[in-house]
Amino acid sequence: MKAVTSSPSQLAAAALPADRVARVALAVARMLAGLLWIQNLSWKSPTGPNFGGLHEWTENAVNHPVFAPWAWTVEHIVLPNFAAFAWMTLIVETCLGAFLLVGLATRFWAAIGLAQTVAISLSAVNTPGEWFWSYALMFALHLAILGAAAGRTFGLDGVLRPAWRTRRGALAKLLTAVS
Repeated sequence: MKAVTSSPSQLAAAALPADRVARVALAVARMLAGLLWIQNLSWKSPTGPNFGGLHEWTENAVNHPVFAPWAWTVEHIVLPNFAAFAWMTLIVETCLGAFLLVGLATRFWAAIGLAQTVAISLSAVNTPGEWFWSYALMFALHLAILGAAAGRTFGLDGVLRPAWRTRRGALAKLLTAVS
């Protein structure tokens, strides 16, 4: 009996959905996640007071705590250093939106999206009027993007990854891993 072997490119292709409709749906989900982050930048403007309301939403972690250690961290570390936190949030969420939209380093940015979703959830879930499931859906969306390597489908990861795989060196290995 002959052993069946697969090349790395065959294994990589097998990881993606074979069905064109599934690939398109995955790409659309990834792009919508990117647009979600970009659209939500509009109310975090550094030109507005308190970064357009980000300070008030951050205070929800303390005023309506979900997890006591998180509330303590926000109260004693984040809020006293709010300007740095706000700029970091703006930069991270801008990159999240942009990279997911074009499908570059998608697995890395999906992991960042998961972390950001957890932070937002721990700050806002108990706020009156918030819908818990929106955060659960956001988490699930980023988990699917991460698990399916969604940037390889109609994204720059799919275009650039074959070249990264042929190169030697730490940067090429890193780019291959996060795509």
